[in-house]
Amino acid sequence: MTDTAKPADFVSDFVSRGTGDLSIMNDVYLGNTVLDWASGVVVFVLALIALSIFKSVIIRHMKKLAAKTKGDLDDAVIEFLEHISSNFYNVMAMYAAVQHLTLPSVVDLVLRTAFLLMLVSEVIKLIESVLSYALSKKLVGKGNDEDKAISAALMVLLRIILWMVGILLVLSNLGFNVNSLIASLGIGGLAISLALQPVLTDIFSSFSIALDKPFEEGDYIVCGDFKGNVKKIGLKTTRLVALQGEELVISNTELTNARLQNYKKMKKRRINFSIGVEYGTSPSQMKEIQSMIKKVIEDQEHSEYSRAHFFEFGDSNLNFEVVYFMLTGDYTEYMDTQQAINLRIMDELEKMGVSMAYPTRTVHMVKDA
Repeated sequence: MTDTAKPADFVSDFVSRGTGDLSIMNDVYLGNTVLDWASGVVVFVLALIALSIFKSVIIRHMKKLAAKTKGDLDDAVIEFLEHISSNFYNVMAMYAAVQHLTLPSVVDLVLRTAFLLMLVSEVIKLIESVLSYALSKKLVGKGNDEDKAISAALMVLLRIILWMVGILLVLSNLGFNVNSLIASLGIGGLAISLALQPVLTDIFSSFSIALDKPFEEGDYIVCGDFKGNVKKIGLKTTRLVALQGEELVISNTELTNARLQNYKKMKKRRINFSIGVEYGTSPSQMKEIQSMIKKVIEDQEHSEYSRAHFFEFGDSNLNFEVVYFMLTGDYTEYMDTQQAINLRIMDELEKMGVSMAYPTRTVHMVKDA
């Protein structure tokens, strides 16, 4: 504009150019034409509209479909999608809008970094929600405090790993050479793992116990020379209460590496015992004893009769072998049932006039003529 030019002349020139050949659209501002800037605005608005439709319409229909399914994993995913922040949608729309624009390197780097960080953050949150759902189903379904503590510790560890991987991906996409960083992390991690190997081994063993559940609190287990009821499962050790009353502290690594017997998991217990009667017992009484034993066992609440056989002529007794099943794994219940069976058999034998055998020796004296 010259010194003699008037503002009205500038405006009229602008209007004439805009209504004429539209050459104004080719004017360059900040490295981009007016048409490029207008296209970017249009893309930004359309992207926001599309993302808004996805958030308000598509997710709502997905939620209705998820409500009809039996599982609740899809519900957890839908809940995550509903709570995606508006900033994420804004950054995505902005990033899509500037893809065809020529921007200063600093501005481009800032936008790319913001987009990648937001994207990685939301992906990590999605993975965390799925993992949290899986752990809640596997560990804390019964509301056990120890399982909740192990689940929380495992989630912290998984969150650290996810963010380390996510940051490395962001740096790699921004053009940084992450190979040396990965090598440094590997060397540092190796040194830490060697220094803390016993502790880390026990911690990972606790995760194995929590996920696989070979035993739970209250179970009666036998591990080598150790036996007792599980009192507490910690991150490093597991505590048992022995039958004598003392507390046993065993490392989780030892429990996962050893052969372990869990009597609480036993649904049926096979019981085998024998009784002997005197040799003076008649055959008819022996048959009656067999029927009597069957009835005594069947009369018990938690027992299931299997068999009773006269199987052996002993040195001083006639032996019966008896087999039955306890329909519960509770040891005290088994002992109470066995005691009731023993007392009932003694009463019935006394009514039959049959004596139980005890070690005797008969000596026949022959007088020499």
